Amino acid sequence: MTRINVTVDGGSYADDVEPRTLLVHYLREQLGKTGTVVGCDTSNCGACTVHLDGRSVKSCSVLAVQADGHEVTTIEGLAKDGELHPMQQAFHDNHALQCGYCTPGMIMQSIDLVNDNPSPSDDEVRHGLEGNLCRCTGYQNIVKAVRAAAAEGGAR
Repeated sequence: MTRINVTVDGGSYADDVEPRTLLVHYLREQLGKTGTVVGCDTSNCGACTVHLDGRSVKSCSVLAVQADGHEVTTIEGLAKDGELHPMQQAFHDNHALQCGYCTPGMIMQSIDLVNDNPSPSDDEVRHGLEGNLCRCTGYQNIVKAVRAAAAEGGAR
């Protein structure tokens, strides 16, 4: 077992983990952050995307020990004082989800995308979300939501 100290959604945690434990499993199984979804375990789908020190990562491809001393933000950590993050609100307002399975990862990746490019075109949004898959939609409303959030300054 290896001892890690990590900040997740503003809370500090010190836990013993097996060195091979993936960050996604640590978040879900030890911390109860079930909004971080296990999709493929191969880093292809992006459903497990979280922010590590403010940058999006696929948590199925990061070991929990690699997060030691770092800050992780999950989908549960975005809303503040009962108010949705602007990107979450834009996904809601623009009907950018159907089954919702990919939505947490899409939102986390979209925030990183808008942080890098505050005014993305449709093509730039599509390119920026290439590693996040949705099996239910045609991506039109997802692109619309990201652009709407960007127009509102929705990166935060």
